Amino acid sequence: MGVDIDAASVATEVAELLRAERFDELTELFAPRLTAVVSAETVRAGWSGQIAEIGAVRVIGTPATEHLNGALVAARVPLTCERGGLVVHLAVDAAGALHGLRLAAPAASGWTAPDYAAPRRFREREISLGTGDRAVGGTLTMPAGRGPVPAVVLVASGPADRDLTTGPNRPFKDLAWGLAGRGIAVLRFDKLTYVHSEFESLAGFTMVEEYLPHALAAVELLREQPRVDPARVYVVGHSGGGKAAPRIAAADPNIAGVAILAGDTVPLPRSILRAVRHIAAVEPERDLSAVTEGLRDQAARTEDPALTADTPAAELLFGWPASYWLDLRDYEQVSTAAALNRPLLIIQGGRDYQVTVDEDLALWHAALADLPGVTISVHPAVDHMLFAGEGPSTPSSYLRPQHVDAAVVGEIADWLGARPARASLRERLMNGWSRLRGSDSRADLDG
Repeated sequence: MGVDIDAASVATEVAELLRAERFDELTELFAPRLTAVVSAETVRAGWSGQIAEIGAVRVIGTPATEHLNGALVAARVPLTCERGGLVVHLAVDAAGALHGLRLAAPAASGWTAPDYAAPRRFREREISLGTGDRAVGGTLTMPAGRGPVPAVVLVASGPADRDLTTGPNRPFKDLAWGLAGRGIAVLRFDKLTYVHSEFESLAGFTMVEEYLPHALAAVELLREQPRVDPARVYVVGHSGGGKAAPRIAAADPNIAGVAILAGDTVPLPRSILRAVRHIAAVEPERDLSAVTEGLRDQAARTEDPALTADTPAAELLFGWPASYWLDLRDYEQVSTAAALNRPLLIIQGGRDYQVTVDEDLALWHAALADLPGVTISVHPAVDHMLFAGEGPSTPSSYLRPQHVDAAVVGEIADWLGARPARASLRERLMNGWSRLRGSDSRADLDG
């Protein structure tokens, strides 16, 4: 069935309405299914949060379109803002109604490999996980040489791509290249909610559907690789992926262990408000009052003890269905991790304001610190994205080109039993030069 309307024109209209902050008019374009889960206030909160970070829209770019299964067309509109960029993703039907709407950072460009990466020591190939309308793509990074080698599945939070693209940065690609250079196979994949955003708002959707099928399939795919040791396949989760990692491991008793990077323990509605308070404090020039008020109301409804599966998703945080929030209430990541009886690595950044040492890590520490096989580590200079820096962390700091801290990569690699790190060519040359200068100095003294 063909699409009768010009999806590109609809996409441009949506971008114009967003720039003008005419959210009520925008919601008039929603198909009934989208209207049921997303309100004008939800769009306002999401848009305001993005624009507060990157500034006002200066240029609306040319939309790109692609036919999806059935009668929908996907469209992407690039926006150039004062301090960065944004892409509006939407799905349009034959009548011009919107069936999906999502804001995302533009694909990273100009990414360069971190100093600790050694591309000659590994190879990468594309893989696919899942089938049909739940298929996602991924990348398998295999170290060179003979096996058997340990392996990890990287699990991201939210609707993230396989590289956990954040502005110009690709933290999961940093991790994959850094670990593979140490002899560890790594599989990373696009999240279901990134490739198929419509699932995120479906009634009945939970963390289980978001994380477990693809993560478990990734574990199994790694076990099938000839040079991977099937008894040493681990799960490494970041942020919400770290929270989900114990649940993934609990579903497969043969997963060797779990690493949790910046994994939260404080209920998500409260941590979102905590993060907004931090941003308002460190960036007082930004007026976040409207965002804060909208989030506070949605958080209160989300945490209401009277929440039922019939509560409209449009009234709740992120437009997620009540089923997701009710499932989160029943899932306790700390006790799940404690019951695994497998090696655990907890890594926390001291500058992380989204997941904090004082609150989130304190709960991990209280429950796990005395258990055998548990390692808990704080990297004082590291933020939520595992980047090292100074001073208070801010959302805008994530948009500066940088890499996952080498010490974090090294600790994960050592915990996995990786082969010893080799010095880079530059380091070897500098060390050789230092030794040569030392020899010359001794010769002069002896002479």
